[in-house]
Amino acid sequence: MSGRRDALQRAALYVGGFLGPFGGSVVVSMLPEIGADLGVSAGQAATTVTAYLAPFAAAMLISGTLGARWGRLRTVRIAYVAYVAVSIAAALAPTLPMLLGARGLQGVANAFTTPLLLAVLAEITPRDRLGRALGMFGAMQAAGQTTAPLVGGLAAEASWRWAFVVLAAAALGLALVGLPDGIRDDSGGRAPRLRDALELRVVRVGVVALLGWGSLGGLNFLVAFRVEDDFGLGPSGRGALLTVFGVAGILTARRVGTVIDRIGARRTVLIGAVGGALLVITIGTADHLAVVVGAWFLAGIASQCVLVGINAAVLGDHGANRGGAVSVVQSFRFGGGAVVPVALTPVYSADPIAAFVVPALLLATVAPLMMPRRS
Repeated sequence: MSGRRDALQRAALYVGGFLGPFGGSVVVSMLPEIGADLGVSAGQAATTVTAYLAPFAAAMLISGTLGARWGRLRTVRIAYVAYVAVSIAAALAPTLPMLLGARGLQGVANAFTTPLLLAVLAEITPRDRLGRALGMFGAMQAAGQTTAPLVGGLAAEASWRWAFVVLAAAALGLALVGLPDGIRDDSGGRAPRLRDALELRVVRVGVVALLGWGSLGGLNFLVAFRVEDDFGLGPSGRGALLTVFGVAGILTARRVGTVIDRIGARRTVLIGAVGGALLVITIGTADHLAVVVGAWFLAGIASQCVLVGINAAVLGDHGANRGGAVSVVQSFRFGGGAVVPVALTPVYSADPIAAFVVPALLLATVAPLMMPRRS
């Protein structure tokens, strides 16, 4: 019985990784329905995406450290319960401002789960198998981001509010299951400090995370622009193409983790960065749609090399505040995703090719310089 419970709790670690990206992206496909129901435009409804991601990225700067101080088990459970409450509030929101407030609180609550789940995973996994475990976590995150628009669209056929009911039910289930037995529920010894998480090495890995996500997965909006402008793809075609990136992550993230266990995190990150940069240039310049689709699929694999690799680089180091460190790195990652649309949309308007070449060059040149050698 205890073995079955332990297996269920370990599975809950990975499902928690699924919940974060799923909750962030679930509104993407139902923005028109949200706008129509709340009496605003679809463009105004789109602020529900930013309302989630901005507090999510900001809170993760400190959530890992605070969670380690308060106790990871306790913090994750409270965060899940809070997620249940604000998801119900979102489902019942009568106005856009109230929905935006609920979405922001969802992001904050999720910030107190994702990095702590990664830290727990590192604690219960042998060092020589850490890459594979993080790869599975990465695959679940990719699955959450990939399936969210589909589930949101299906929910919107009845009412967009049902999507938030689903989120509340999932978070409640995770809160009841809890984390694997044996996880320390206190920091033990000296309380973790934010300055330990913000040491130069961690910040350098964070910059690589920012570039890795911003220059690969964060370019999905540019890919959509390009295939519409140059190949005439409609909404369903664009949606299907963008899904290819996430499918690649689902299929290959665990194998990427195996590669990390064999050749190390730094080498894997650099392979993903340089290879991903070449693929981004291909996506921005190829004359055939099939080439763009194939390159976008391979870019999904390159993205997993970078994202799983940076997590392994931080969590594989026995630092004073590993949970806080991975929290900071994840904050950089999602901050990069939030900044890229603002930075590159004007570039695309002026020169579509440059909008792909610039982030590719930054990724290929800066990542090798910033990625620490001690990984």
